[in-house]
Amino acid sequence: MKAMILAAGQGRRLAPLTDHTPKPLLPVAGEPLLIRQIRQLSRAGYVDIVINLHHLAEQIETTLGDGSEFDVTIRYSHEQNLLETGGGIVNALPLLGDAPFVLLNGDICTDFNFADLSTPLNEDTLGHLVVIKKPSNRDQGDFEVNGKRITKRGGNWVYCGIAVLDPMLFSDAPDGAFSLRDVYFSALAKNQLSAQIHTGQWTDIGDLNAYAEVRDAGFRKK
Repeated sequence: MKAMILAAGQGRRLAPLTDHTPKPLLPVAGEPLLIRQIRQLSRAGYVDIVINLHHLAEQIETTLGDGSEFDVTIRYSHEQNLLETGGGIVNALPLLGDAPFVLLNGDICTDFNFADLSTPLNEDTLGHLVVIKKPSNRDQGDFEVNGKRITKRGGNWVYCGIAVLDPMLFSDAPDGAFSLRDVYFSALAKNQLSAQIHTGQWTDIGDLNAYAEVRDAGFRKK
């Protein structure tokens, strides 16, 4: 199964750090976050990786190359204009192919073991999302979970930025830039989403305070 890492964003809330360094290359415990993520995927057997690029794209390509240094194969999906999360995936589908793929946000730091990632997709389940219990600093969660199904919006569970997706989810996607959330909400209305709960460590590096939490020590597991 292929994997895709979303790494095209500008990371404006981490300025000035991201003025000259793409957010996925910011160091965590002495190593660029994106390299940590690639190592996590590789250890679980995900060695065919697609990365979308826009902001300071050449830095990421120069750092990672073709992936051989990390025992993976990396291909890049370039975005002349930023396509957001959903549009970025659609733009990368020619590289991803027709089979389900693993998706990973390029700005999360977690000890999630990708070898434990369930892949229960079928004609009734086109998306499988990893979720965590809503952190205390969040007013509202993203989804409600009942058993292994995502049942409605809101609730007490937050999407981790890790998923297994069937390209069929994007069969009716619009052209241009749009959010992956729109795809998830559409699939949710059709009862096409399952959930997997992560109880370990997870940080969305969305701003300078969140980055400060993980910058020096990282997590126990890369």
